[in-house]
Amino acid sequence: MKTTTNKTAFIPKMYCSLFGHNFKVTKQVTYHVKEYTCSHCKKQLTTNSNGNLIELTPKFKEINAILERIHHSRMERIQRKAITSSVY
Repeated sequence: MKTTTNKTAFIPKMYCSLFGHNFKVTKQVTYHVKEYTCSHCKKQLTTNSNGNLIELTPKFKEINAILERIHHSRMERIQRKAITSSVY
């Protein structure tokens, strides 16, 4: 039985193992929490509660989505409050 290897997936992983990852911010959840993706091997990381980078698992994707929703609604509420207080 013949197995085929995907050479296009091997090269970025080899590059990252030799030179390190090149992480770019792909999503800013809050001011302090961001999601990162390596531009070569597509590995995804996020920041945890201590500020350390950890692998982006489905659990952390869900946590980040909830954090983003809370942060967005809080910023809207603050902006509305600032607009109404400046009018009077």
